[in-house]
Amino acid sequence: MQNPLMQTIEALAKEKGIEAETIVTAIEDAVLTASRKYYKTNENLKTRFNQESGQVDLFAIKHIVEAVEDPSTQISLKEAQELYGEEAEVDMEIEFPKRTDVLGRIAAQTAKQVIFQKVREPERENIFGEYNQRVGEVINSTVKRFESGDLIVEIGRVEAVLPRKEQSRAESYTPGERIRAVIKGVNRSAKGPQIVLSRTDPALLIKLFEQEVPEIYDGTVMIRGAVREAGDRAKVAVYSRERDVDPVGACVGMKGTRVQAIIRELRGEKIDIVEWSEDSILFVTNALSPAKVQRVSIVDDKERVMEVVVEDKQLSLAIGKKGQNVRLAAKLTGWRIDIKSEEEKRREVEAQFGALEIGEGDAAAQMDALFPDTPAAATEEVQPQADAAADISAPAAPEETTETEPS
Repeated sequence: MQNPLMQTIEALAKEKGIEAETIVTAIEDAVLTASRKYYKTNENLKTRFNQESGQVDLFAIKHIVEAVEDPSTQISLKEAQELYGEEAEVDMEIEFPKRTDVLGRIAAQTAKQVIFQKVREPERENIFGEYNQRVGEVINSTVKRFESGDLIVEIGRVEAVLPRKEQSRAESYTPGERIRAVIKGVNRSAKGPQIVLSRTDPALLIKLFEQEVPEIYDGTVMIRGAVREAGDRAKVAVYSRERDVDPVGACVGMKGTRVQAIIRELRGEKIDIVEWSEDSILFVTNALSPAKVQRVSIVDDKERVMEVVVEDKQLSLAIGKKGQNVRLAAKLTGWRIDIKSEEEKRREVEAQFGALEIGEGDAAAQMDALFPDTPAAATEEVQPQADAAADISAPAAPEETTETEPS
């Protein structure tokens, strides 16, 4: 029959997720530390756990030498042969048993502290190794308590923290409530590994879509990007690897069932699902959904700047509340987006043509100043050339612009 202490050690090892040998070593080290404090000698002490009896045996190790210099750690060959016969030889070691039942309460407390420390270290390493490999994974947790605005939650047998900055401002929590969050990172600290969770990271949105949409899980539909302003709005760019599969429709689901499940998990956060495209202009047009775009033009390809023109009544929708829609679209596409209404664009074009006309008038005035005695006929001959040069350098004005010229 197995010793009761050994059964307890194995049960503890299973609970902590460590090897039983680690706990046995911790017990041996603990008794050794307590023994050194009690005996206060220079003896070379050694402990050994007896699995049959469940006792920790203590020994003083002495080295066999010809001439003894330190009696606490050495024994003469003659004395050793008297104890063990002719088998004893120089350089061999002899174990002398010592009592452990005299260690007392203080030594027991010391041993207890050493055991806790030795067991806690490998447990922390196991926790760090396990959860460090799961960064980016969505897990279920239970709210336990609040600490200075941070949320302490339980995940299995360990605690994790949901910092205030990683909490959605549209959400409130109560102790005992179950929430889903994404593992953002694992930090080493003096109190053990700290698992940091997040409810605002775009990775949470991506993982929720993977759980709710089978086409994303099996790779038919791919998420090419996701951006969030947690609690308010999010945008997700999706792409289908099969022509017959509509990526947006697959994510929305029948009557919106799939996306509604995600919205409920995110406590009412609005989600725009747009189709990703290799064509930057088309992608930006889709990203500004639900606004309808009239035309898009690339202003600076190197600096990634685009100009977008929308109808006057669509301008506020394209910009969004406090610029939210265009800000999320810019993050999603990686382009800087300059939105203008048709009226703003028309006034801008008129101003450009007005500047061209002013420039032509200045050129004629300079010509008259340079050649004051030039006959009128000669001036008339030069003027068509100047007009021709103006026609070449400046684009032709639209007909409607000509009609709206001030008289």
